[in-house]
Amino acid sequence: MCFISALRYIRNLTPILKLPTHRPFSNQSWLSAGGNSLIKSPPPPPEASVRLPLPLSFPTSTNTNPNVNSNILESDIATICSIVTNRSLQPGPDLENALNQTRIEPRPCLLQAIFDHLDSSPKPLYTLYLWAAKQPGFQSSAPVFNSIINILSKAREFDSAWSLILNSLVAEGGPTIISIDTFAILIRRYARAGMPLPAIRTFKFASSNLDASRNSDLELSLFEILLDSLCKEGHVRVASEYFDMKQELDPCWVPSIRIYNIVLNGWFRSRKIKRAERVWAKMRNENVSPTVVTYGTLVEGYCRMKRVERAMELVGEMRSEGIEPNAIVYNPIIDALGEAGRFKEALGMLERFSVSVTDPTVSTYNSLVKGFCKAGDLAGASKILKMLISRGLLPTPTTYNYFFRYFSKFGKIEEGMDLYTKMIESGFNPDRLTYHLMMKILCKQERLDLAVRVGKEMRERGCDFDLATSTMLVHLLCKMHRLKEAITEIEDMKRRGIVPQYLTFQKLKNELKKCKTNEMARKLCEIMASLPHSKNLPNTFRGGDGSGSREIKTSILRKAEAMSNMLKSCNDPRELVKRRGPSENAVSSANHLIEEIKRRVDGT
Repeated sequence: MCFISALRYIRNLTPILKLPTHRPFSNQSWLSAGGNSLIKSPPPPPEASVRLPLPLSFPTSTNTNPNVNSNILESDIATICSIVTNRSLQPGPDLENALNQTRIEPRPCLLQAIFDHLDSSPKPLYTLYLWAAKQPGFQSSAPVFNSIINILSKAREFDSAWSLILNSLVAEGGPTIISIDTFAILIRRYARAGMPLPAIRTFKFASSNLDASRNSDLELSLFEILLDSLCKEGHVRVASEYFDMKQELDPCWVPSIRIYNIVLNGWFRSRKIKRAERVWAKMRNENVSPTVVTYGTLVEGYCRMKRVERAMELVGEMRSEGIEPNAIVYNPIIDALGEAGRFKEALGMLERFSVSVTDPTVSTYNSLVKGFCKAGDLAGASKILKMLISRGLLPTPTTYNYFFRYFSKFGKIEEGMDLYTKMIESGFNPDRLTYHLMMKILCKQERLDLAVRVGKEMRERGCDFDLATSTMLVHLLCKMHRLKEAITEIEDMKRRGIVPQYLTFQKLKNELKKCKTNEMARKLCEIMASLPHSKNLPNTFRGGDGSGSREIKTSILRKAEAMSNMLKSCNDPRELVKRRGPSENAVSSANHLIEEIKRRVDGT
């Protein structure tokens, strides 16, 4: 099947979903509006009249108060969103004054909808929450409080998050909105920010302030969250050492199987297979009974290390122990076979899965779609999509994102936009990754007009611009010499509490210098000086006007050719050390390592 035929096949397979009736914030997509579609297509069947839902963050279900009219709620959301996103209003007193003038009574459901919609704008939302807390009669709910804590800690505004927590702990009725979920958010965000020690301190603080010490189940749950967060973010050594320390301090403490599963998964995720196997051996020695999750962790770990045969052996072992495999076990094997291009074996495993106790899940089919798309076989991916739908399952945004990855990789703008349009017409709400991939395709191809339009629709549908999306747009504006608009976008990033990457700053500064726009360059430097930021640049970045790029490439090729000739004729590492250049740090380190290994082998 040719590529275009496969694309048509995907379009025809896109299911028309009957969605609950909502009063849309934006009546229709600019892409699905008449006359705007990039690729003409037949209208959906008349029986499937589709009304686009509100943005994901504007569900009418957030209105838990029956006395609040949904129309008034939507009007209030729109009013406050327009104020919070107003680029001329800085977070703080200016924004608070504008909110006061609306005379809107803040309610938890109102704040929750806005927080979900603008989750990448921490500073304005922090001002909004503080303003709401000052209003007479306002009582925050636990979900709203946790949302603002998550938004602040996601932006690494940990001081502001802790300020809210500490004030709530001492306020009347405050502790009721603080729960284990609040501290779980902080622990996960600290771990993701590469700060394992603050994550541990947060666990200790929560254990002492939530009466976890008197509730062993609560403390254990929080301890599992801590270990899981550390392991998932690459701090498995810290997690393992803290786990061992807890065992040493309390010899009577018996770790749960969940804790062993977490540490086991952590070592596999870090690709430390020997350490993972030691944990597995320790579990066996201590007679810890494995569960289906344990075997699923082992299978996924070996599949991640491309040892699919060993993973398949484990399926037989677990059956011999009376544990029946399920999706947790089968999915990683099918995913690994698909990643390796072993589609015949993957489909065979799928059929074996289909006749077992548990049916394949959407994730199972998504793994195959991913494998076929990665291999460039769009027709094969389309067949899997058809199979998924024929078995009564519905595709998710993740399913379609694998197609968008394919389009992004090969620069297929028309095909990507066509599939995006079909998703909108069928009632799907694309997720943030869908928009990220669409923006990536358009920015790569320098389609600024479409990138701006998709970005606008992204915001209307409840996905605020994050760092990655804003960076792509600024780089595109810079590349197309739309420097004033790029500066405006940088200013908006600062206003929303997003720190631009240093690479973005350097690119834009160099373009401004080339165009001799000194005033804008000064303005940019002032913005960056007011923000805490790293000054690290990727090795691939070259400053200046790039005129020396040809000379740099030529120099690299000459050095590579000289090194190749040297390796052909020289077998002594010491000789290579003598000939290395002063800038060849990586080669120097490697040669030092060779010398050390040789010294140890010779026993000198």
